[in-house]
Order: sequence, then structure tokens, then C-alpha cells
Amino acid sequence: MSFTVFADGCANLPHSLTEGITILPCEYLINGESRVYDGDIESFDGHSYYEGLKNGNKVQTSLLNTQLFLTHFTPLAKRGEDIVYIAMSSGISGTYNAAVTAANELMEEYPDCFIHIVDSHGCGYGNGLLALKAAKLSRDGVDCREAARILDEAVPHACQYFTVDDLNFLKNTGRVSGVTAQIGTILNIKPILFGDSTGHIISCSKVRGRKNAIAAVAAKFAEKRMDTEDKRVFISHGDCIKDAEKLRDLVTEISPEVEVIITQHEPFSGAHVGPGMLGLFFWGKER
Repeated sequence: MSFTVFADGCANLPHSLTEGITILPCEYLINGESRVYDGDIESFDGHSYYEGLKNGNKVQTSLLNTQLFLTHFTPLAKRGEDIVYIAMSSGISGTYNAAVTAANELMEEYPDCFIHIVDSHGCGYGNGLLALKAAKLSRDGVDCREAARILDEAVPHACQYFTVDDLNFLKNTGRVSGVTAQIGTILNIKPILFGDSTGHIISCSKVRGRKNAIAAVAAKFAEKRMDTEDKRVFISHGDCIKDAEKLRDLVTEISPEVEVIITQHEPFSGAHVGPGMLGLFFWGKER
């Protein structure tokens, strides 16, 4: 390894894909009770989690703080080792800034090390795509500064399109107004959402009905996809496996050569998009 790669639980990665990636745990509260998500999506009981949200459980999430990064980065920095951390979007969390603060402090104290924080402008597999790319660059012996440049340039190509089943979860986090959520629910309007170039979640279109929403997400793959060495496409869902499988089928009709990996959606951003979230993550020409 030419440098050490860090990500966190928001990267949504199965343990089987995390070789060369150190996953930082995320803490959150369910009805005031502390929980720790270790970052292995395959060990996450998504069914119980999203059922709980349906039944009124209150989930509170918080950023990963500077002290957490100092704790994990310092031993490497002392040895002069280089680090890359793939952060969730600065547009939706203060985690990126907390990591930058830690990196700057350590590089000043240990000038032989180089630490780069990648603002993924996304979350979920939007982070995971970049973490996987970072790990491969490290395995291939790419210098950390060169890898940092490559990763920053790759951010606009880490596409993430998703839809939600219940607009009230987006309303509760300020993504849509109460009136929009109410009208959308009555009219069965489903937004197609994505992380824009500033890392904020915005709507790129709206359709009526779940079936049309799934087709619209697949259409974004057909429009934006690009041919890359990594043929993996990722789908995450808020406990709606049948819809995820429908989306997979549409994706493989468009591009039969891809490998589609389906998992539950991680609990952090899952608290904000809610049960029925369905997302598609892939390398594309642009967002």
C-alpha cells in the first residue's frame, strides 16, 4: 500500500469489498438510545431499522468529530505515512470540515505525512465508489498526492440517483417543504433526486407512481453511464428488495455486462430518506 485509505459507515460497503479500506464507525441515536454502526452493511438489520422508522422511531445522527479523526490518523502521521479519507458530502454534513481540521493539524505537527480529505459530494455508495477507487490506487502503488488529484477529478463522475417512497422524511430534514410533501403524497408524486456538484441533494425530475420512478432512475443510468474498468453498479434500498430487483433488471437490460450489487441502505442517510428509498450508484459521464 502506498497510502492508507479511510472511509466510514456511510460508504455502505459490504465487508467483502473493504480490503484496503479502514472503516470508521458511526454513532447514532434511536429514541435516545445510542447505537454504533460498524460499517458492514451486510450485518445491518435494515428490515428492523426501516420498520422502526415506519412505526415512528426517532433517529438522530451527528457528524464524525475532529477528535475521532485525530485518534485514527495520529499513529500513521507519526510514522510519516500518507492518508486519504473519503468523506460524505460537505453539503449535508460537517464531517468533511472536521476531517480537514484534523488533517491540517497533523500535517503541521508531522510534516513528513500527507493527508488528503476527499469531499465525495455524496453519501452511501456515492462514498463507496470513491473509497473502492482509492483502495485500488493504493494497491497499485500510486503516490498519495497523485491519487488525491485523481480522486478529486473522479468526484463529478460518481453518479447517484435515487427516489423515495415517503416525502415526509425529506420534509423533516428540510429537503422539501411541508406543502410539497403533502401535495406530493396526495398526488403520488415521486421525486428523482441526486447529489449535485456542490454536494447538495436536489430534485432533477418528478414522476407519478413508484413504477415510473424506478424506470426514471434506470433511465438516468442509460443517459449518464460511461465505460470503465470497474463494471460494478450498486443499488441500495430502504427495505424494498423487490423494487431493488426491478431496478437491477432494468439496469442489466441497458448494460448486460455490469455486475449489480444490491444491499440495504446504511442507517445514517437512511434516517433522512426513509423506508422505500431506492438508489442507483455508478460511474458516469457527469452527474
